[in-house]
Formats: sequence, C-alpha cells, structure tokens
Amino acid sequence: MALRQLIFLGNPVLRAKAAPIAGFDDPKIVALARDMTETMLTSRGVGLAAPQVGEGLRLIVFWLPEERAEPAEEDALPLHILVNPEITPLSAEQELGQEGCLSLPGLRGMVPRFTHIGYRGYDLAGRLIEREAQGFHARVVQHEVDHLDGVMYLDRMRGFDSLAHESEIRKRLLKERQDDETEKDGAA
Repeated sequence: MALRQLIFLGNPVLRAKAAPIAGFDDPKIVALARDMTETMLTSRGVGLAAPQVGEGLRLIVFWLPEERAEPAEEDALPLHILVNPEITPLSAEQELGQEGCLSLPGLRGMVPRFTHIGYRGYDLAGRLIEREAQGFHARVVQHEVDHLDGVMYLDRMRGFDSLAHESEIRKRLLKERQDDETEKDGAA
C-alpha cells in the first residue's frame, strides 16, 4: 500500500465523470483500492473516491467508525470498497447535515441528502453488493458517488451561509459550551 496525493478543488479530474471499471480484479485496481484506503485512513476521512487521488475511475472506499455512528443506525461499518456504485433514493425525504471533504480541506457546510437510499456495486472479486443505508451511512455513500459524477458537496448546498472553516466552527462550539457552563453556574 502507498499513500496517494489528494487532489483539490480546481483540478479538472474532480469535475469529470469517472469511467466505469471493467476488470474488478485487475491488479492496478486492487492496488488503487488499497492505496485509497490507506490515504483515507491516514487523512482521517470516512470516504474517498478515485477522482480524489487523480484517477477518473468509478471506485469508492468508505467506512463508518463507531464514534460517527448515529443512534438510529447500525453500529460501526467496516471498510467497504465499491466498484461502479449506483444509488437509488428509497425516500424523497432529505435532511441537512454538515459535510466536509478531503478535496476541500478545512471547510464544512450544510448539505441536503436523501435520508434513506439503496446502493449497489461490486467488490474487487466482482461480487454484487446491495445494501440500504440511512443517516450518516447514506450521507457518506451519496457524497462519494457524487465525486464519480464530478459533483462536489458545494454544488448541493442551498446557499453558502453555512460554509465555514473548521477552526471557526471549533471556536463557536467552544464559546457555546462556555456560555452553557456560565449559565449553569449562574442558575446554581
């Protein structure tokens, strides 16, 4: 395995439609999936699409760490590698949620996503994988598949009022916590 260099917004590969993969067990595809996994984990991400490492191919990797799982979801989700993934919304309901992206480091914004989806794709042995996903799991899969179609989360935002740098979000959360503690101390 090897770390791959992340590609940032402005590079044309992030805006191009990725090509389908024909040979699932091609050693180059297997190596790319391994490299993407190492790159994602080292970068502390939960998902990564091949275009984000400069490869215009329909391949994503993702996982759901226990600390990110929502109460209504299943527990942690192990590493998934999906070749040629497809998404089908299973509900018209959408929910706003904060997203970031390894190709837009430091930024976060509120993005509407379907709350319940079905997805399908293939593993590296060519076996069909079909699942349903809700909550954060559904959000991650939608975000990564968007990359395969040249769509960034910024394109999905309803406005940019929520777009902020992580450092500013941390400052705001710290201030809110301090205000809450001051309020509790004053009420005691």
